[in-house]
Amino acid sequence: MLTALTRRQFLAAGAAALAAPRLASAAGAQITIGITVDTRPDWNGADNFVRSIREASAAGYHWVETFINYVERYDKNPQELKDLLASLNLKLETVSNGGRMNTNFQDPAQRAAVVEDHMRLVRFIQQFGCDHLKINCGRPERAGNTPAVYREMSLTFNEIGRRMTDLGMKFAIHAHLDSKLENRRDVDAVLEQTDPRHVWFVLDTGHITMAGMDPVELTRTYVSRIIEYHLKDTAPENRGGYKGPHLKPGAYNTTPENVVFYELGKGGVDFPGILAILNRNNWKGWGTVELDRTTSTARQSCAITKKYIEEVLKLRV
Repeated sequence: MLTALTRRQFLAAGAAALAAPRLASAAGAQITIGITVDTRPDWNGADNFVRSIREASAAGYHWVETFINYVERYDKNPQELKDLLASLNLKLETVSNGGRMNTNFQDPAQRAAVVEDHMRLVRFIQQFGCDHLKINCGRPERAGNTPAVYREMSLTFNEIGRRMTDLGMKFAIHAHLDSKLENRRDVDAVLEQTDPRHVWFVLDTGHITMAGMDPVELTRTYVSRIIEYHLKDTAPENRGGYKGPHLKPGAYNTTPENVVFYELGKGGVDFPGILAILNRNNWKGWGTVELDRTTSTARQSCAITKKYIEEVLKLRV
């Protein structure tokens, strides 16, 4: 069992080099820009996968992230997907868990099955040269997270991460609204109990903000553990953390009337502030454009964000 680490110890241990071998950035930080091809309504779902990557390519992106249930059709013939991506001048950043995958990370009785389920996904993406796996952590516990839940989740994450480290890859957990890893208490507890050599963090600027956290402060605290950002904006009044009433589970970004995530440039997330910290720390990793829902079209939305990244942040897509 992993010995509990102090905050200072695990941050120091995590300061070992973050590896993203392809770069697209300016001074200090080395950031590879990708895009999650899952924007509702027109890029959402397995049936729209081919359309989504074609339009992402046409918009000027070169790396794509997706979900296993969108690409599991290629499991027996990965070369077909490799050829499709190559024809569009695209490469696969990573493939997240989802669909029918087992996300009972907190259940020790299911640990072996959960680990093997995720290692099957790892073996799939390894064929495409992916350097990391990003996962969502599953639906929240009905009774809420307890110390035992954090402990068991962390043990499962450590085991997947250790196996991926042995393969020369990195394992990263994603904090998300309405999941077992949602708020600051969750993030602190799990990162403190996982081994920084084997477990990394995906900071989603939109979900972090709407869960009441400040993505700039979280970047400052956990810069040595972060391997990827999901890049989305929020309303200006939510800069530094969501100020509104509690968001009911699932009651956001489902219709044009309740959108809380936006293209970059809306004003709720201080992206220049995040970038300044990354530059000071010579950070290496991924910046993945993602918008859960658009009020226009996915192609128009990703173009807006691309313009912001290039003209405001001065990063190369």
